[in-house]
Amino acid sequence: MIDKADSLLDAPVAPAAAAEAPPPAIAVVDLVSVLDGRPVLDGVSFDVPRGKTLVIMGPSGCGKTTLLRHLIGSMRPTRGRVELLGHNLGELAERDLEAVRRRFGILFQSGALFNSMTVAENVALPLREHTRLDAATIDVIVKMKLELVNLRAAANRMPAEISGGMKKRAGLARAIALDPEVLFYDEPSAGLDPVTSAEIDQLIIDLTDKLGVTSVVVTHEMDSAFRVADTMVMLDEGKVLRTGARQEFQLLRDGPPTGDRASDLIRQFLTGSSHGPITDRRLSGGYADDILMAAGRAGRPLWTGWR
Repeated sequence: MIDKADSLLDAPVAPAAAAEAPPPAIAVVDLVSVLDGRPVLDGVSFDVPRGKTLVIMGPSGCGKTTLLRHLIGSMRPTRGRVELLGHNLGELAERDLEAVRRRFGILFQSGALFNSMTVAENVALPLREHTRLDAATIDVIVKMKLELVNLRAAANRMPAEISGGMKKRAGLARAIALDPEVLFYDEPSAGLDPVTSAEIDQLIIDLTDKLGVTSVVVTHEMDSAFRVADTMVMLDEGKVLRTGARQEFQLLRDGPPTGDRASDLIRQFLTGSSHGPITDRRLSGGYADDILMAAGRAGRPLWTGWR
């Protein structure tokens, strides 16, 4: 007779169910944005996992800035949806949207400091506006945030007295003042020298690691993009050409042309080459037709010969 306990021990053990992945910090689903009758974003979709850094890139006019505005809730989709920290931004009332906005920070391209305030006062501003903390506690938090961006020594200086890179760091200290869960960066290395740009990139990496935040970086600076990114999204003419891990884009950048138009367009952008699909498209943009049409509207022939 087989003992019941033995039979249970001998029975095959079912594998443990895989733990469900946490929902992404940001989910963009079939986003369409139409301005003045023209689609600026057309079916854009991607996710940003929690604690990771996504870089959004693409040629000028591809829709990066419009996409960033949708991600922070300052524009509402024509169609599709943007979900941030579990909230569909397009469905939120303004009061609820303000509550969500307190959970993320933004580093603007110029730093966007108030010139009439010291560096410390700029960093303290969101704490004074959105918390009930006393002045002494706010002062301690400001010093901690400035220390994180290596700027505590400049706390009492005015924005006009500090460099462009220091303004970016001060803006970043203000962006993290409320301990956000998500950070958005708009061209964080624009206008900076290579060394300062690398320092800002390292700050982005350090803050993502130390604070566990999810980061979204909009940039056209490829050195910075490849330093900070976990994943990348390439936009072109309002559409997503490709989304993937940084390593996938590195392989595309370093490899030869493939003959595939989308891949070669991305490769041209990543390498900064003056030859490729982006350049070909600009050169075939109907310049001659535009000139002929303009001459016709002016009521005169385009060419009357030398006189």
